[in-house]
Amino acid sequence: MSEEGNEIVLQLADPPNCPRCGGPGPVSAQFPHSWTNASGEQVPGIREATLYRVCDRDEPAAEGLLAFFALHKTLKPSELETFHDLSAAWVAVARARHVDQQQLADEYERSRNGEL
Repeated sequence: MSEEGNEIVLQLADPPNCPRCGGPGPVSAQFPHSWTNASGEQVPGIREATLYRVCDRDEPAAEGLLAFFALHKTLKPSELETFHDLSAAWVAVARARHVDQQQLADEYERSRNGEL
């Protein structure tokens, strides 16, 4: 799968379990990701997102792909276009997600204070 010149790798075999609920995921995606470091330089890297049946069911972009996996136990050539479209929509949302820095800082402080 390729989007805007960036290769996206989908993994259908044994994606990681959900860190929140421990449940399995039907697919994970790896995609290029970069950020700017403290000196202002771009740092290239790779991010990974996994779709989870329970924890992502309320995410609109995930619903279609989750429904696809519920209906199709195997991926047939006639279903590739539908799978591509649903996967691309989910990956676009996953790529746009960012860490809530304030929440992360708050949880870090709570952890340091023994509150978690």
